[in-house]
Amino acid sequence: MRVFLTGATGFIGSALVPELLAAGHQVLGMARSDAGAQSLTAAGAQVHRGDLNDLESLRTGAAQADAVIHTAFIHDFSKFQEVCDIDRRAIETLGSALEGTNRPLIITSGTAMVKSASGKPATEDDQPSSALPRDASEKAADAMAARGINVSVMRLPQVHDTVKQGLVTYSVAIAREKGVSAYIGDGTNRWPASHVSDTTRLYRLALENAAPGARYHAVTEEGVPVRDIAEAIGRGLRIPVIALSPEEAPAHFGWLAMFAGLDLPASGALTQQRLNWHPTGPTLLTDLANMQYS
Repeated sequence: MRVFLTGATGFIGSALVPELLAAGHQVLGMARSDAGAQSLTAAGAQVHRGDLNDLESLRTGAAQADAVIHTAFIHDFSKFQEVCDIDRRAIETLGSALEGTNRPLIITSGTAMVKSASGKPATEDDQPSSALPRDASEKAADAMAARGINVSVMRLPQVHDTVKQGLVTYSVAIAREKGVSAYIGDGTNRWPASHVSDTTRLYRLALENAAPGARYHAVTEEGVPVRDIAEAIGRGLRIPVIALSPEEAPAHFGWLAMFAGLDLPASGALTQQRLNWHPTGPTLLTDLANMQYS
């Protein structure tokens, strides 16, 4: 298939390009800059210039493809509502371009959008909570599905390697700035995780086999205790590790405080079964231990 890939030069997208090409697909990657375009060309992809605010570029990119994978997102969490609204409009535009064709669209959300009422790991069958603005992405996908558009949702945990680790990357930066690595309370709240190589393989499997309207969890570790994450960062940076009260968290973490104390375990068992996905990558704590901190 010829796949239009948004976010093609980002952390996940740049790893997804070779995964798709190796499987025999063609990639039309969206690039905002000359440097991004050059990196896509070097990787063997075709280039489509545009960005998430240029809806016409999204529309024309999708119109040229057999399928669309939407991984782009503006990671400015200080403007969370605004960037979530941008993502919603992007999904609506991509879906409209595919309407009436049955060409697949895979959009990206997060496992943090769902939380099991029982405290058990959230599953693919759980609906997103409206407590966070990012639920707009899945609402847009549901609206597309109601119009007969072949859309599915990929929910991401903390996707990691030894360079980036989702929200943990921001935790590292804050710890470096503050001189301490912190967690909230007893630090037993959990974040799910998956290695980037496993995640990109799952996107490819979903492209080739996804059921319309399906939700998938790119989860290999259901929940890594945040205290363990903070301690790994502390070892890497050689700084103290401290516990904060919920009241102290905003001053230390800034915008990250909205996530830092959440218990967000999630399961990928149904996804592994439904798409025959067998993760093999290293754990989050292994990557943090092997990260270059200086």
